[in-house]
Amino acid sequence: MPERRVTVASKVGLHARPAALVAKAAAAQPVAVSIAKNGGAPVAAGSVLNLMTLGAAFGDEVVITAEGEGAQAAVDAIAELVATDHDA
Repeated sequence: MPERRVTVASKVGLHARPAALVAKAAAAQPVAVSIAKNGGAPVAAGSVLNLMTLGAAFGDEVVITAEGEGAQAAVDAIAELVATDHDA
């Protein structure tokens, strides 16, 4: 199962607009994408509510995983969004 650790770059963390962007992109992937914070339980990345309840703030490290055909590309796409400052 591909996995990637990435630091949350948006100043507001995975909240509001950044969460919506990540959730939309995750839902569009051909595989289910999960995200976890600091070794916590993973949540479905395709849900804005899940992302916001994750409590991932600016500078926190999260782990993005997916399983199945196309999982590495899905993980990479979501990791790139999380690592981008959407508040700039």
